[in-house]
Amino acid sequence: MADAPLPAEETTSEPEAAPRALSPAAERALAEAAARRAANEAVKVDPATRPPEQGGRGGPEPVRYGDWEKNGIISDF
Repeated sequence: MADAPLPAEETTSEPEAAPRALSPAAERALAEAAARRAANEAVKVDPATRPPEQGGRGGPEPVRYGDWEKNGIISDF
């Protein structure tokens, strides 16, 4: 049965519908989201300027680099 040909997909030749106009509430939500994104971009902190971690592990952050091993112990959370 694995060798049986798959049925051909039917294609429709319908033209794509024009995008609908957004409601005022949707336009406000999009504007608020854009403002929040712009505010988050302005607040981003450079990791090099942050104070060093007290008592933390040395080297790259394991969450970012996939290194879960420390002193022969592998942890996965």
